[in-house]
Amino acid sequence: MLNGILVIDKDKGMTSADVVYHLRKVLHIKKMGHAGTLDPDVTGVLPIAIGQATKLIELMHKENKKYVGQGILGFATDSYDISGTKIESKKITTEIKGHQVQKAMQEFVGNIEQVPPIYSAVRVKGKHLYEYARAGIKVERPKRQVEIFSYDLVNEPVFDKVNGQELFDFEIECSKGTYVRSLVNDLGTKLGVPAVMKNLRRTSSSGFDIDQAVSLTEITENPNMVNELLQPIDSFFSNYAHEDIDTNLWGKVKNGATISLKTNAKKVALRYNNRVKAIYQKDGTMYRPYLMLLQNE
Repeated sequence: MLNGILVIDKDKGMTSADVVYHLRKVLHIKKMGHAGTLDPDVTGVLPIAIGQATKLIELMHKENKKYVGQGILGFATDSYDISGTKIESKKITTEIKGHQVQKAMQEFVGNIEQVPPIYSAVRVKGKHLYEYARAGIKVERPKRQVEIFSYDLVNEPVFDKVNGQELFDFEIECSKGTYVRSLVNDLGTKLGVPAVMKNLRRTSSSGFDIDQAVSLTEITENPNMVNELLQPIDSFFSNYAHEDIDTNLWGKVKNGATISLKTNAKKVALRYNNRVKAIYQKDGTMYRPYLMLLQNE
């Protein structure tokens, strides 16, 4: 059975669930799931966990994400992206300089409180926000704490004097749960003009980058390629502290025993026969099981 992570470069117009559905169908594998949902209009890195790698999905969700995208100053929509209905428009008569945009972006760096778009999958009382929006029901959107590690302008904005709009490119690194659409919308508020996200591409997620990604079409047309494209489970733990364990200690670990280790790291990837078998977490002076993999004993 296949075990590992397949990094897909998701196309526009597909849901993350669509990608999993097509992969299950062509690879004939049921044990599969995605880490980090992408909106249908967003492209880029979508890690797919297969086999024992599905145990990593919760950990993968917690990793930071990186995006590149474009925004438009001059109008806003109800969904915060151009697929929505225009709700506000304000012609820009004087060019907004790049340094002004960058300065406003910097005000979002750090821990911030964010309100998700009304057209989003966030749940309130058991329903998705987009369900309330489609039904025309007003509902209070829950605020959430997210962290923005960087939010930067890429190149100088392009001022369209005729249409009274300005196009800008950006790149962002952020924590899980961040809505980039909201960041673009809120940037407009900071600048005193309505703003909307034009497009977005995720370049990194769960420790995997766009240069490791393949299109879904490549896999569906050549299913046998998956063996050479699959990232090993161990690759997810490249930034963890590692400890190689002997047969004696492995006997304890596979039974979930508490053990002592020489390291002081909070979490440690335990390797036996050159494979990560378990993640142990520090508890006082000892280490206890955090995640058991036991792949290919």
